[in-house]
Formats: sequence, C-alpha cells, structure tokens
Amino acid sequence: MILKPRLEDIKIIGYYLGRIIIGLGLTMLIPVIVGIGFKEINPTLDFLIATEITLIFGLLFTRLFYTEKDLNWMQGMIVVSLTWLVAMVLGAIPLYLSGHWKSFLDTCFDTMSGFATTGLTLVQNLDHLSYTHNLWRHLIMFIGGQGIVIVALSLFVKGASGAFKMYVGEARDERILPNVVQTSRFIWLVSIVYLVLGTLALGVVGILDGMKPVNSFFHGACIFMAAFDTGGFAPQSQNILYYHSFVYEIVTITIMILGAINFKLHYHIWMGNRREIRKNIETITLFIAIMITFVITAVGLAQTGIYPRAIMLFRKGFYQLVSGHTGTGFQTIYATQFINDWNHLALFGIICAMALGGAVCSTTGAIKMLRIGIIFKALLEDTKRIILPEGAIIVQKFHHIKEVFLEDKAARAALMITLCYLVLYILGAIIGMFFGYPFLESLFESTSAAANVGLSCGITAVSMPAALKLTYIFQMWAGRLEFMSIFVLIGFFVAIIKGK
Repeated sequence: MILKPRLEDIKIIGYYLGRIIIGLGLTMLIPVIVGIGFKEINPTLDFLIATEITLIFGLLFTRLFYTEKDLNWMQGMIVVSLTWLVAMVLGAIPLYLSGHWKSFLDTCFDTMSGFATTGLTLVQNLDHLSYTHNLWRHLIMFIGGQGIVIVALSLFVKGASGAFKMYVGEARDERILPNVVQTSRFIWLVSIVYLVLGTLALGVVGILDGMKPVNSFFHGACIFMAAFDTGGFAPQSQNILYYHSFVYEIVTITIMILGAINFKLHYHIWMGNRREIRKNIETITLFIAIMITFVITAVGLAQTGIYPRAIMLFRKGFYQLVSGHTGTGFQTIYATQFINDWNHLALFGIICAMALGGAVCSTTGAIKMLRIGIIFKALLEDTKRIILPEGAIIVQKFHHIKEVFLEDKAARAALMITLCYLVLYILGAIIGMFFGYPFLESLFESTSAAANVGLSCGITAVSMPAALKLTYIFQMWAGRLEFMSIFVLIGFFVAIIKGK
C-alpha cells in the first residue's frame, strides 16, 4: 500500500525550498552591482524586478510553510529536484526581460543549461548582450557547478542531518570534511580561490592578445566560471574561437581538467598529498579514457585529412575531445563543422568522450570515471572467478583516496547509474530522429544534453521543435541530478494521487 504524503511533509519541503529560493534571490544582487558599475540602467532594472519576485516567493514559502523540523531522506531529495526546476524558472526572468530570447521556453532552456553546466544555448544576438545579463549566464553556471543546494548548505541550512540529505540528492555522495556544511564551504573556498587565479591568468592573456583590460578581465571571469564548472557558455557567439589564441586554449584546457577533478582530490592536493593524483582510480581512468577516445577521434580526423598539421589537430581535435570529456562544451570550431568536416568515426569518439564524463563530486556530468573504474574492476573480479579454481579466495580492491574493497553493492550501483545514462542518451536520440534529424547527429546532441556537456552539431537552435527543447531540458535536469532525487519526486506525486 502506498501512503499518501502528510501535510507535515509538504510544509517541510516548502519551507526549505523557500530558504533556497531566498538564497537564489540574493545572488541576483551581484548582477545588479555589476549593472550599476557598467551604467547599464535597463539590465539593472531587469535584475531588480527578478530579485524582488524571487525574494517574494522565497519569503512567502518560508512564512506559509514555517517549521523547525529537519528533513528526512524523501523530503531532502524532493527539495533538491524541485529547487532546480524553480531556479530554472526564476533565473530565466531577468534574461527574458533583456529581449535576447525569442520565448520564455527558450530562456528556461538556457537557464537550465546554465545551472546544469551544460552550455547549449538559444540566445539571440549574444555579441550585443549586456555585461549584466552575460555575467548572470556565467554566474548561474558557477552556482550550478558547485550546486544550488551547496549555497544553501553554506549559508542557510542549520541541521547537519537534513543538509546531508540534500547534499546527496544533488548527486554528491562524498564528504570531504566530517561535517557536510564544512564540506560545502570548502567547495566554495576552492572555487573562489581558483576563480581569482583563473581570472587573473585569462585576463593577462587577453590583454597580451590585444583586448582592453576591462573587457579582458570580464571575459576572463566569465570564461573561468564556465570552464571550471565545465559549462561551456562564453560571452561571444564564436565561443573560444573568438579569441584566436593558442595560449588561451591551453589555459582553458587546464581549467577544464581542474573542474573535472573530484573536490575530495582537490582537498588532498591542497593538503600536500600529490601522490594521490597518480594513484587514484578516477585520475587513472580519466587519463586512459581521454587517450582512447582521442585515438578514435584522431584516426577519424586523419581519414578526412582536414587537419594535416599536428598543431591544428591539437587545437581543433584534442581541444574538442577534452572539452567533451570534461563536460565543458567549449568549441574552437563552428557547430556545423562537426557534420560538414568531421567523419562518423571522429564524431563517435567525441560522443564516447561526452558520455563518459569526469570525476564524481566534481562539476561534471555524465557517467563519471569512478563508476567506469568500478565496473572494470568488477568485470576483472568475475573473470578471475571463472579462470581460477573454485576454492580460490578473490579480493578486489581499488584506490580512491584510500584502499577500498570492491563490494557487490558498489558495483551494482555503478552499473545501474551507467544504464540510466545510456537509456537517457538513447531516448533523446530517438526523439531527435522522430523530428527528422539523422541518428548520429541526434545521438551527439542528446548525449551532449544528458551528459551536461554543451557541444553542439547544430541541432540546438531556436527553430527546433518545442518538444525537443523540453526533451533536452529534462535530460539536462535528470543528468545533472543523476536520477535518484527525480525518481523520488515522481514517486512523491504518484503517492499524492494513489496513496491512502
């Protein structure tokens, strides 16, 4: 028998959702300050309106649903899944007011893409978008990469028990420090330190390449937020191709790889344990996966002969490969070149890279390297069971910060999440084909959306069907939260309808 949710459940969910909405509203004050600094009156008003609407909703929720009770597992998961949908809608308001999006659905598409650190975009006339709105596009990536709920855990949530339930619901299951609130604050500390360093590096490179200082550092901050949070938005419509700079590309590759690394690994590196980089199963698996997928892509590109020089193969082939594998979505080629200039083998290599992703507890999406490593170890263990005598005792271990014994539970969980991603990739490809797009292109775009990458072969456009836009929004949402909190939300609504 399915139990109908109690009124107390709805109150707790509404209260904590309201607190997170207030946090979102307060972050909108950052673009307001930037708008005042750049003397952009109308954009500043857009954000003041959006801030007021968001704070009203947040305060209304906290007043109507006020409670002092902590969250249980179900409530925490539901708060997380609803937070991302509410953030998508409220975060879209100031962008829609700018007039650079054709419809509110298109704006919601971009805000979900931003919060989910995907990078697919439907913005029009991006090159003339205000500094204020452009900053918000990248700031929501910075928030989404660390996690919307991480903001709440850092500032607004008191109960450690409820905090951990929301933390796990946002597809993070590793605590760096004993307390999950301290873990959240460490994640923000790492991100802000890197933000300062990355912005300085990109700003200096931009100035040396001839950009004006203000523009250079503004672009540097935006590009860093998109690179470290493996997002893919850029201030200009040509993306990274706009800069025509080999040094800029090297710096962004470095930042993308930093963003694809587990925050727990960042902590151990900061603590001086640099040996963990070469011992950790995730970094080893990531290195091997990048090499294999790049070989596939390079062979495909060699067959076309489009990049005969090694430097061009690096800047056009390897760059796209790393961008896809880390889930960033930066491009140094135009979207249509994937179809017009690359062959099927090269596209297949990029699709595999996007599907695999980076590390768990990082800013990336997709299947992730720890799960791939665990599945490989489990396969190795089963192979040994078949080959060795029946009485042999087989113990399989892997190194992830410490030596961990491989358990059936971990292998089963890794395999289940992997299968969910594969189903999501294929589902989006089938829907793309339903609307008349070729299979490989549909699979490319679907994988990019579901894995929160942002590379596009040209399907993502204002003219694509609304149903396909909604499909990609769902894929970005489900892929970023890694399914569990969404399953709980669906179960919650089923219980409301059928529960007794």
